[in-house]
Amino acid sequence: MKKTRNLLLKLFIVCLVIGAGYLVYLDARITTTFTDRMWELPAKVYARPLELFAGAELRADDLAYELEILGYRKVGHTRSPGQVARNHGRFEIYTRGFDFPGEREPVRRVTLDISNDRVRSISEGGADVDLMRLDPAQIGGIYPTHGEDRVLIQLQDVPETLVQGLFAVEDQRFYQHWGFSITGIGRAALSNVMSGRVVAGGSTITQQLVKNYYLSPERTLVRKLNEVLMAVLLELHYSKEQILESYINEVYLGQSGPRAIHGFALAARHYFDTPLQQLGLHQQALLVGMIKGPSLYNPRRHPERARERRNVVLDAMVAEGAISADEAAVAKAMPLGLNSAPRIRDTFPAYLDLVRRQLRLEYRDEDLTSLGLSIFTAFDPLLQHQLEDSTTAVLGQLDKSGELQGAAVVTRVDSGEVAALVGGRKVSYAGFNRALDAKRPAGSLLKPAVYLAALERPTHYSLATVIPDEDFQVRQPNGDVWAPQNFDRRPHGNILLYQGLTNSYNLATAKLGMELGIDSVVDMLKRLGITTYIPPVPAVTLGAGEYSPLDIAAMYQTIAAGGFRTPLRTIRDIVDARGEPLRRYPLEYDRTVSLQAINLLHYALRSVVRDGTGRGVYSYLPQDFDVAGKTGTTNDGRDSWFAGFSGDLLTVTWMGRDDNGGTGLTGSTGALKLWGHFMARESRRPLAYRMPDGMETEWIDSENGYVTGEGCPNARLMPFISGSEPRQRTNCSPRRNGLSDWFQSLFGK
Repeated sequence: MKKTRNLLLKLFIVCLVIGAGYLVYLDARITTTFTDRMWELPAKVYARPLELFAGAELRADDLAYELEILGYRKVGHTRSPGQVARNHGRFEIYTRGFDFPGEREPVRRVTLDISNDRVRSISEGGADVDLMRLDPAQIGGIYPTHGEDRVLIQLQDVPETLVQGLFAVEDQRFYQHWGFSITGIGRAALSNVMSGRVVAGGSTITQQLVKNYYLSPERTLVRKLNEVLMAVLLELHYSKEQILESYINEVYLGQSGPRAIHGFALAARHYFDTPLQQLGLHQQALLVGMIKGPSLYNPRRHPERARERRNVVLDAMVAEGAISADEAAVAKAMPLGLNSAPRIRDTFPAYLDLVRRQLRLEYRDEDLTSLGLSIFTAFDPLLQHQLEDSTTAVLGQLDKSGELQGAAVVTRVDSGEVAALVGGRKVSYAGFNRALDAKRPAGSLLKPAVYLAALERPTHYSLATVIPDEDFQVRQPNGDVWAPQNFDRRPHGNILLYQGLTNSYNLATAKLGMELGIDSVVDMLKRLGITTYIPPVPAVTLGAGEYSPLDIAAMYQTIAAGGFRTPLRTIRDIVDARGEPLRRYPLEYDRTVSLQAINLLHYALRSVVRDGTGRGVYSYLPQDFDVAGKTGTTNDGRDSWFAGFSGDLLTVTWMGRDDNGGTGLTGSTGALKLWGHFMARESRRPLAYRMPDGMETEWIDSENGYVTGEGCPNARLMPFISGSEPRQRTNCSPRRNGLSDWFQSLFGK
């Protein structure tokens, strides 16, 4: 008997030690991770804010679209933030306000008038508004692998009625218990015994929080014991307010595709497009009711079931004295109040892919998915909307089979910011991002680098220099012979230098590149912004190598910006979860090409779209709208390219097949059509032509490159770096005859 008692005592001590050790383990698990879990937030990615001011170019339908994707509710008369009333070109907007990096945009109730695609006036309470910004659209997030998303809110900002509803339904004795409720557990145990299985848990808010943070959802006695123990430990270390605030930010309230909606603040945005603080009682009760079963009571899928559950919550609040019967009656009579506007969030995978890649140059994946960063980008929803429409329309016209793919990159000429991007024919689907990862030969898109390298040597070359377009061969180190050919399979004899680019002659370009030296051509491509490998072979003059649309956009951005190399960027600002600025991305640039030489290249690229391979753009654009650009076609029509710019936008478009098969398209019959379709609708500013110091103009005979007179045959007004003008003159006597082609108009003659 004594031995048995000793054995039992030893077993008791062992169990006590093991139990104490287990409690220490649970306690350490809670104290070392609870605070971190409270602040585990995915990064939010925002579009640019739409700036509004009198005189801004803006179509009324574009403003309506922007407000729609922001979730503004259409009403007859605005009464609360997040509402808009429209009467043709007049908008009454009750804005939500927004905390931008370093500046607060206040909540406003404004009247805005648009006519002839321009903002005519903005007023607030009868006073003019000089400048305002709408809240930016959240276009996506960078979530952890388990897909949780949330928006943090402090307890002091949570409506009191929502808290009371939460207590009435989930935990009536929250402020009295020590983490678990004996009556709740007893009630749940009785239900489980009567049903013969585990059907109820009787969990307090603290227990639910422990389960969400640390435990699996399975219903077992072992898990329930852990839940109770950890709930008590949690209550020992943290205040009721901290626990309640964590629960309000953590509770699971539904799913949006792969994103799990956690917390009341995010749920308010997801279901109502309204900040939690601005929800009505009927909306608060709906969210509280969903805790019992977010899928079962999903108001979008099961509206009647959700309505019944909402009313149960309202009745419980009346029973607990949180609201009056009259208030409950009014709330029950209200519609669910869901927002039915299309969601913009996470529908731009190609652009978000570029944002993620740029972020990962400086941030770890775990930081991006847990620190609650806010990423403010240059993404323009209006440009993106049109780029997607243009891509779908043009590809649909050119190819009904669906095999032809496309990609496009749009940047702002003055800043190098990527404003819109399409990575494939299915514009809203994630997957292979052709704008970033389709590495293809660039064809004639690389030719401007050859001519620019020549024009930087004004003692040897000018736009009027005579160069040969004739057959030639190059024997390479491995013994192979490279013999380029023109697209039309014939040489064109002696031509002027600018004509080689205008008409995209392969023979003239390749011969010029060989004279300059392949190293010079490769160096120019690098100076223009190509950072991928450039093969130092003769064929590089005609586009050899592998380049993505983004690579080409970087090159043409430097050309469009007048020789200033500007790294392409998507991100403007980054702030942390508390709104403190972490990093700004100001405009950076470096002059890498001669200003005078780039000016001459602009002239030649204008000639491409006026007289050469790119003249098809003017079947889309007005004749007086100046742009510059270049077509590109690779062997057997495998790739169709066009890169061009106006005064405000640079756009690069590509078409091809994923299997690298022939398309039957050239740059002018394929990619140019997409470029023209988009630019005709979105570019607002034509390309201005300003000659820098150190340059002159002369009338040139386009047949032989001699200086001639304005009224002479084949006369063309051309720019030159001072001292590089041709020395020979024609015998034609200059006479003015009112010639007014676009070349003459460039110089204000």
